Amino acid sequence: MQKRIFLGSIALAVATLAAGGVMAQTSNTFKIGLILPMTGQQATTGRQIEAAARLYMAQNGDTVAGKKIQLIVKDDTSLPDVTRRLAQELVVNEKVNVLAGFGITPSAMATAPIATQSKTPMVVMAAATSSITQASPYIVRSSFTLPQVSVALADWAPKNGIRKVITLVSDYGPGLDAEKYFKERLTFNGGQVTEALRVPLRNPDFAPFLQKVRDGKPDALFVFVPSGAGAAVMKQFLERGLDKAGIRLIATGDVTDDDQLNDMGDGALGVVTSHHYSAAHPSAMNKKFVEAFGKANKGLRPNFMAVGGYDGMRVIYEALRTSKGQGGGDALLEAMKGQIFESPRGKIFIDAQTRDIVQDVYLRKVEKKDGQLYNVEFDVIKDVKDPGKAK
Repeated sequence: MQKRIFLGSIALAVATLAAGGVMAQTSNTFKIGLILPMTGQQATTGRQIEAAARLYMAQNGDTVAGKKIQLIVKDDTSLPDVTRRLAQELVVNEKVNVLAGFGITPSAMATAPIATQSKTPMVVMAAATSSITQASPYIVRSSFTLPQVSVALADWAPKNGIRKVITLVSDYGPGLDAEKYFKERLTFNGGQVTEALRVPLRNPDFAPFLQKVRDGKPDALFVFVPSGAGAAVMKQFLERGLDKAGIRLIATGDVTDDDQLNDMGDGALGVVTSHHYSAAHPSAMNKKFVEAFGKANKGLRPNFMAVGGYDGMRVIYEALRTSKGQGGGDALLEAMKGQIFESPRGKIFIDAQTRDIVQDVYLRKVEKKDGQLYNVEFDVIKDVKDPGKAK
């Protein structure tokens, strides 16, 4: 019943939007509603994406195809009900042309019906569960998926003496994706997941889980936690002496997040992760991006969330340019599909069929360079599609 009422309210809101559609079409302002967690547990995600979006605008101007770009930033505190309310207000009251951001999967999923009913393109710059792009035909992703980055590590591990693994993931969409695809590929490669542990997304205490890991004596612990929670895992991993017990830590790149890596200390040295972006990526374009980002943000180092925001803005700008500022959401959406371009992370491609990102995935090891810790790439898997959709 509740769902019917909610969908009815969206339909009413969309009807209101349609009535004001002519005004929105003829306006010389192009509005991007950026919904992010600016406070709370995922606040670093919001800070990084907003900073990257503003840097892109500073570098590329705020006028495209005769339209003045306006960025409207809203804080959803990572609560899906808040995200949904803000998205509806942005579509109905602000008449935004694009919805963007979405720090976590539940927030993206909560907004999908609004994007569909109002025909508003929705650029997911952070959330990484495989199924997100299937929740609405108007969703395009500029971030990554957990299956993309988990599979690479499951291929690497058995070749490097890691056969018995315990997995530890946050108990929500991306974590379940990471657990599933890592286990499937590791098993295929002759390894074994001896135990699968899931920690609560909100206010997690890793200590009891890490004690279980120590008692289980695996070759390695595979971890996924969302951006911002990696430092706590690293600290407790070392405090519980898992490294001294000979257990290796391997993880998706969220754990050795560039935003927090230097604060983790030398205990992070040698940790191997797989991910789609590192601030240490050696391309000329990335070196310029890292320098410009730091200059604009008091020395802050961009992380993988920042690159999702930066590239998401590029997707929006290019779509607006290609569609010459004409037409509604459908024309804009079509112009987002199939884009191929060089990003600070390397070459990326928005798959026209899935509207999901195809990109290189890197294996990296934490090393010290010039007195700072970095995720240094040592191998690459080219043009990785989301394994969740590649079947």
